[in-house]
Amino acid sequence: MLELGGETLVLTMDTMAQGTHFRADADLADVAWKLVAANLSDLAAKGAEPLGVLLGYQLGDYDTRFAQGLRDVLDTYHVPLLGGDTVRAEGPCQFSLTAIGRATHTPVPDRRNARPGDNLWVTGVLGRAMLGFEGVGEHSAAFNRPCPRLAEGKALAPHTCAMMDISDGLLLDSWRMAVASETTIELESAAIPIAYEARRDACLRWGDDYELLFTLPANSCSPVTATRIGKVSSRGKAPLLLDGSWLTGPDDLGYRH
Repeated sequence: MLELGGETLVLTMDTMAQGTHFRADADLADVAWKLVAANLSDLAAKGAEPLGVLLGYQLGDYDTRFAQGLRDVLDTYHVPLLGGDTVRAEGPCQFSLTAIGRATHTPVPDRRNARPGDNLWVTGVLGRAMLGFEGVGEHSAAFNRPCPRLAEGKALAPHTCAMMDISDGLLLDSWRMAVASETTIELESAAIPIAYEARRDACLRWGDDYELLFTLPANSCSPVTATRIGKVSSRGKAPLLLDGSWLTGPDDLGYRH
């Protein structure tokens, strides 16, 4: 974040690489959409309004499709492309994007501000991106063209202290919030909304959902459609407690790269 002329600017950057973030046969229009959407989701987690993006782009024979997807997502969210750089290089393609936003409320929500006594909430349904990746047609858009929760982030910013987006799996991102806040997060798995009950555990770990994870005081209702999935307590044996069992390390909780 950057204080500038009475405004708080929020800056974020993501890189997507072939083989790590998308398959070699992926439609580059979808890759462009997801690159922008992932950055806008970071802004949403700060309750920020997008001002524009800067693109680092590797030229190739996919330029037309990438440009189409880029145009689609920027038009959908009314975000201007402010500039960037292009390069011709050998090897698997990769792209970087920096998004710039304006905080709509101060103090700006931060994952470090979860407080004992708060309840933990999540927007949406988890696991849809996983199913889309695996070819379940009705969920394909959730993986290829996720929708950042910009409106929800702005609505939540005046009410929540701690907020982040879920990109690497609910369990891992809950762990990160708890560690950053020096608290323990207690999750109730049965309360967590998921897309496929038979694979509940996978839905909690897979990631790429780009939903918002946030806290509210115990007696508060969410100003947006969301589900209460647990609570924050004082730091205990470990940062994360799932259905009464301590999770003692982050290694198998979600996607790490």
